[in-house]
Amino acid sequence: MLVFAVTVLALAGLGLFLLQPGGAKPHAARTPATSATPAAPASTPPAPPPSPQPTGSTASPAVNIYQWLPFSQQDLAQASTVATQFGAYYGTYSYNESAASYGSRMQGLATSQLVQTIEGDYATPGLASLRAQQKRIYTGQAVIDSLRAFGPSSLTFVLTVNQKITSPHGQSQASAKYAVTMANAGSGWQVNDIELASSGNQ
Repeated sequence: MLVFAVTVLALAGLGLFLLQPGGAKPHAARTPATSATPAAPASTPPAPPPSPQPTGSTASPAVNIYQWLPFSQQDLAQASTVATQFGAYYGTYSYNESAASYGSRMQGLATSQLVQTIEGDYATPGLASLRAQQKRIYTGQAVIDSLRAFGPSSLTFVLTVNQKITSPHGQSQASAKYAVTMANAGSGWQVNDIELASSGNQ
């Protein structure tokens, strides 16, 4: 009996010990310690050096194209003025106007040989009779479209001659393109040839 009582008391005391705070606890599993060292930042490539900036003026120098051409700017201006005046007179005539009167307006603007050719074409019997029948009056204006060809003493313009036509039946318009060749004999520019632009070199 005594042994039984001692055993009960021992078990009771062990139970109280285990139930008290701070009593024995099962061991917690150890977790590996994490390193406190921060991760190294990713390496970045070095910045490229700044591009060199241009210094001074960046504007292109003015180009004088006439240094490459066999004529000056003044030559071109004079020749174009003669060409447009000639073209306007070439497209201006009346049904009752004589060939001599028609050609006289182009004297000085064209060579005498060309003026004679133009007067001869104008006086062709079939054309003269047709003008008389139609009773038309033509008023011409001329504009330069382009410079087709040039040489040391010649220029060829493509010229558009616009005509306002007045007749007993009213008014109308006509237009034609001509290749007008200029020559400079030293005393100034003159027209020495005229033909339809479609007949010459394109």
